Amino acid sequence: MKKLNRKLITLALAILLCGTSSLYAQTDDDKEIKVKDKDGNEEVIDVPESMDTEFDDLLEEYYSKNYLKVDDNCNYRDENRTYEKEVYIDRLKRLPNIMEMPYNEIVQKFIDRYTGRLRRSVSYMLGASNFYMPIFEDALMAYDVPLELKYLPVIESALNPKATSRVGAAGLWQFMPSTGKQYGLEINSLVDERRDPVKSSYAAARFLRDLYKIYGDWSLVIAAYNCGPENVRKAIQRSNGKADYWSIYPYLPRETKGYVPAFIAANYVMTYYCDHNICPMRTTLPAKTDTVTVTRDVHLKQIADVCGVSLEELRALNPQYRRDIVNGNSKPSAIRLPISVVNSFISNEDSIYNYQADQLFTRRSLVEVDESVQPRSSYSRKSYSSSSSTGRSKKGKRNKKKSTRSKSVTIKNGDTLSEIAARHHTTVKKLRKLNGISGSNIRAGKKIKVK
Repeated sequence: MKKLNRKLITLALAILLCGTSSLYAQTDDDKEIKVKDKDGNEEVIDVPESMDTEFDDLLEEYYSKNYLKVDDNCNYRDENRTYEKEVYIDRLKRLPNIMEMPYNEIVQKFIDRYTGRLRRSVSYMLGASNFYMPIFEDALMAYDVPLELKYLPVIESALNPKATSRVGAAGLWQFMPSTGKQYGLEINSLVDERRDPVKSSYAAARFLRDLYKIYGDWSLVIAAYNCGPENVRKAIQRSNGKADYWSIYPYLPRETKGYVPAFIAANYVMTYYCDHNICPMRTTLPAKTDTVTVTRDVHLKQIADVCGVSLEELRALNPQYRRDIVNGNSKPSAIRLPISVVNSFISNEDSIYNYQADQLFTRRSLVEVDESVQPRSSYSRKSYSSSSSTGRSKKGKRNKKKSTRSKSVTIKNGDTLSEIAARHHTTVKKLRKLNGISGSNIRAGKKIKVK
């Protein structure tokens, strides 16, 4: 009986976590948060776009459905626990961060959002973070950037490497094309390195470091990351030069007003999720991976079939390759593989390149034109030229004929044949001949040929 009860509890948890989304159904209010300003007036703040993404949408990608699973060993009751304000203040104060993580009503609203209606999305992100956080940390440490910024992709993309915003930002760190290219990320029809977890993370770390050189304040850095340095500069100017996020807050765009509070809330929930009964999903993506570099074009299916690895797993590990084609011919390109597959790739490299190459690579690099084939017509060049001339001659005749086409006008009250002839540069004799008129009688309203 105890075993049965345990199974029922596990089943109920799975249904609550991965079933329908009716418990926290999305409404129009999900796209904004309402707070009171210091004068008691209601203020509306836009939430980051990633917080508008449903849990089910996060699982749309095949790799999420197949490599993120409910943890059957987690027996938390799926129910949010709330605390007194002082508890949140104390927990934020205890975070091992360099960055300032203050508490206020806006931060609390975002904490409530993450621990309430977005708790299943947090479960997803906790599972995905097992794979992505080590990559983020390596990149941030390489540029001496605070490690708490590893939670920036939580509010940027909800840890979905294929996320694309409504304005065209893409990847875990949501680079715009221009900024991505500025920081060395390649973007073309075959590859989008904004979706490469490793390369985009190092680019983001460099970008954050460069912004810090401008502002010297990490809260201003992530505000500029969201709305651009120019908007932050204007906000500082309007606040009489106060280079402090909470001082320039009233002058920032609506979404940026919520951006730093959402970042603080993300740090909170990714640390204190247990205190809110949130169960992380388990990731079955390989924790240990390595990269191989290719200098020839290779299709992920070639690697999958020859090395005996799932094509979907390769796609999950290499989301930057938009068509499953690694363009090694263009430049040396890296492919991330489960570490157990690396030796197999090296041993079978030639076989991989040759496997189904004709079927997988159909774009032709050379096309020959057979000029020896004669047209079906038996005419010689001379006769063709002659016929062309004849064609032009006939066309000229047709045009001439067309130009002499008859023209009619409507007879008006009081018109006479001589007046009509004068208006249309002809003679009465010609009018009579064209219209079969023997005398001079014509009737208003009738048509008469003038040409």
